[in-house]
Amino acid sequence: MDGETAVVTGASRGIGAAVARRFAEDGGHVVICARDADDLAAVAADIRAEGGTVTTVRADVRDEFDVERLMERAARAGHGIDTVVANAGVYHGPPGETPLPGESYAAVDDHLRTNVRGVFATVREAVPHLAPEARVLVTSGRVAREPKPGYGSYAVSKAAAEAVAGQFAATLDSPVGVVDPGQVATGLAGGNGFDPADVAEQFLWAAREADPDAVDGAVLDRRDWREATR
Repeated sequence: MDGETAVVTGASRGIGAAVARRFAEDGGHVVICARDADDLAAVAADIRAEGGTVTTVRADVRDEFDVERLMERAARAGHGIDTVVANAGVYHGPPGETPLPGESYAAVDDHLRTNVRGVFATVREAVPHLAPEARVLVTSGRVAREPKPGYGSYAVSKAAAEAVAGQFAATLDSPVGVVDPGQVATGLAGGNGFDPADVAEQFLWAAREADPDAVDGAVLDRRDWREATR
């Protein structure tokens, strides 16, 4: 990723923070955003301590004006944006314990606003700034395609986010794909699953090594990555 610019949303912790660190380690200039400026600054400090380059932008993906500013800032950091990772997401309630019939309207609204509209805003606002060989990656999970009890409107929002990615893939010249890393040990998943640092390797592969035609409009899961890199 030497000399390339990558935007990672939801980069203050978990998958986003790990992906930002790995992209910077690979030589990319990472532009990271999140709602919590202090957590974002801590991630940036880690990246700089390892010799990486990073720009932080406090932004809320629910606010399209924040996202517009984020992408304009990223484009100025280089010669356009080479990679976008639409990773920001929320889950209201204990993972796996939020059956749809019992969810509040507020939880449903925020899942959709953050996990779906936020992905839409991230990709839409990036489009004018995408470099010729750019790729766009949307973070998702199996629950989007295989309904399980207890995941309620979070699962609904992830299915919708994948649909957003698919529509952009059908429309844009740049490859747009979904990355499904499996269950990752983050707060959102209850702390159980794969190490985020391991998962970051899958995102780097999808961003730089995977065949762009295989990325576009596809869901790339852990098995795809393992089989391609073994």
